[in-house]
Amino acid sequence: MTNRTTVRLDLTGLTTRPAQVWGGVRLVPLVRHQPIDDLRLHQELFGEEHRTVLLDRRTAYTAYIPHGFVADWTCDRTPAAAYGTQFAAPADRPGAPPERIRIRPPRRLAQRAGADRLRFVPLHLALEGYLALHFGGPTIAWEEWSQQALRRGLSPRAEEAYAGASVRGLADALRVFEIHPGQCGLALYVADALAAAFVVPHPDDYRALHRSLLLDLYGELVHHYALLAAPVPDFRADLRSSPIRSLADLRGAVDRQEQQWAAFHDHTMAEGLLAADYRHRPVHRMGRFTLSRFLPDFRPKQENHLGETITDEHGRIAYLKTFRLSESQVRRGHLLDRLSAHDWRLSAAAAELGITEAQFALRLEAAGFGHLLRQDILDHYRRRHREGR
Repeated sequence: MTNRTTVRLDLTGLTTRPAQVWGGVRLVPLVRHQPIDDLRLHQELFGEEHRTVLLDRRTAYTAYIPHGFVADWTCDRTPAAAYGTQFAAPADRPGAPPERIRIRPPRRLAQRAGADRLRFVPLHLALEGYLALHFGGPTIAWEEWSQQALRRGLSPRAEEAYAGASVRGLADALRVFEIHPGQCGLALYVADALAAAFVVPHPDDYRALHRSLLLDLYGELVHHYALLAAPVPDFRADLRSSPIRSLADLRGAVDRQEQQWAAFHDHTMAEGLLAADYRHRPVHRMGRFTLSRFLPDFRPKQENHLGETITDEHGRIAYLKTFRLSESQVRRGHLLDRLSAHDWRLSAAAAELGITEAQFALRLEAAGFGHLLRQDILDHYRRRHREGR
């Protein structure tokens, strides 16, 4: 499936609970009152720090990939058991240990492991989409582009990220975090900047995957915020403005405080994630569910997230994992988008942004794409910029 559409994230069925704080880390629980029983997730550890995935005969994706997810589903809405949770021996072999699947280097980041089972690498499905953004390079051989750009496009293309274990305070926050009944996810904030959102179908899946956040990838912004941030204030309910004369009054006041907190979180703190439009691309059908990835519109100096989802037939999210882009990553995506929109014509892209060709070329160089331009052309743009032309 190659079609791309624009969507917003639909968290219908998930309720926000009051946050818990550890230093500069704020964890906001997301609870389902109706767990999704016919889709289950479980973790699969690879036991190696780096892994190469062959995307085709000419392209390889190499990254830090310490773990993967396996999704199991049913097509008749009967409950699905997460693979690895059934310990009963086969009927024909009493006492035999449960069968294990051997892990082999996959040819795709999402790979079927049976009729109703899919193995995929969390978050890398989305990052692959970002790295492949206009990967082929110039569509027209304008004179400004180097032979390398015309022949190889943006290859090689690389981005940096940090493992969750290196994000200061995250391991301790997850250790002391109180898991709510029915909790199926969380929103993770560092210095009150939304770092990531994580949602799974079932509370049992969340309990099993809670600490997998330490194996995930986080952007440069999140790492720096965690390193430099001061402790953030905790949520404190103020019931003094409500007359409390009975336990029912107390319960009502608490409920109102929780509703106010949820509204504040969903409409203010998480607005940058939930109110944005995303370029959405389906990747795999899984019965009534669809595994997809999404990219932002790359709005400079704003909050931008990419990620992946599993949604049901109504577009509601069963699984979600997001990655917050740094400003430099947003800038790279924005520049490539503008070039692609103007058939890689520097003058047209610069005119749309209200800057000169020289300024646009120097922005490309600052973003790490200077090698795409011919050296003499780039030197010419530098001279023009120094001369103020």
